[in-house]
Amino acid sequence: MRMRGAMKLSARAADLAPRLLDNAAQVDCDGRFPTQEFAWLQQQGLLNSGVVQLPAAEILEILWHVGRGNLAVGRLYEGHINALQLISWFGDQKQRERLFADADDGNLFAVWNTQAGDGVVLNQSENGWQMSGAKTFCSGAGHVTRPIVTGSLNSSGWQMVCLPVEEAVLEIDSSWWQPMGMRASASFKTNFSGSFVSSNDFIGKSDDYYSQPAFSGGAIRFCAVQLGGAAAIFDETRRFLREVGRAEDPFQESRIGQMAMRIQSGRQWLKNAAEMWESLGESPLKVGDTTAKRMVAFAAMMRIATEEICEAVMQFAERSVGARGLMRTEPFERMIRDLTMYLKQPHLDEIPGRVGKFTLESELESYSLWQSTETEILNATE
Repeated sequence: MRMRGAMKLSARAADLAPRLLDNAAQVDCDGRFPTQEFAWLQQQGLLNSGVVQLPAAEILEILWHVGRGNLAVGRLYEGHINALQLISWFGDQKQRERLFADADDGNLFAVWNTQAGDGVVLNQSENGWQMSGAKTFCSGAGHVTRPIVTGSLNSSGWQMVCLPVEEAVLEIDSSWWQPMGMRASASFKTNFSGSFVSSNDFIGKSDDYYSQPAFSGGAIRFCAVQLGGAAAIFDETRRFLREVGRAEDPFQESRIGQMAMRIQSGRQWLKNAAEMWESLGESPLKVGDTTAKRMVAFAAMMRIATEEICEAVMQFAERSVGARGLMRTEPFERMIRDLTMYLKQPHLDEIPGRVGKFTLESELESYSLWQSTETEILNATE
């Protein structure tokens, strides 16, 4: 079932982006959370559970616009969408009804998976399942009310738990988060020791979190946010050059042209990513092995392409605006810090090898390598 009013929601995100950008400097502080921004998102219906029922192209467009406004907000919003998608795929009917109602009431969701040596363990007790240990990079900690937290289940698997924070014992270490950029994402270290959950809070089965192509293919979401951030830098560079009277300089025109090509390339990646995701049918969990591997390899390519696009855009912007433009009175210093930080995603070095492996194992010609066959599409819709 598709939600009506798809274009209306993407248009609302587009209209909201300038407000997010105007307020971005105000929340660019360690430990700050964009409370006002999420109130705006809620007012526009962008936190509602129905967003994850939209076509993939709409979801990516919304993420792109939110990233265009503020990357820290985009990071948090992408986590919200990620969590709701996981619930839609792995939750049972009662969980979907209950948690989607929570989202519609304004609860903020997230996915907290990263951890260090003192990670989360779930041990069965008389009072349910007791949590111990901590997670790092808990974006939105202290404000997210329905995080999906992963943990080791009796040391036998990786279990997702949707934690109602009002019933939990949380020790949030805000001093842990001292980043170069993305300050307003409030990605603190959080200890869950002493919290109890029931099996009703378990989302899916053990190790469902890593199911493919949902796990790796989901990278297209944060790529959309990152590409939106690059587009904002492009737009601000053009504004700056017009204001300082340098827009007709031939070297500046050349740099802007180079940036424009990268931005349009990113838009094409989003279009293709949406088409690839839609070819999976109603659920990425019901596709064949070849289709899953294709989606994973495509998302891997998109991660590398997104990094290259964003880094090139930042480099051309820095050359265009010079030292004057990198003063804190202009937005570039913050925008470049945020995007540089956000691009530091794990396992980038091994990704080209994954793409190479897929293409070497496939006997398809290059023109059809990334297209689902008619049989695969029929199977995905059954």
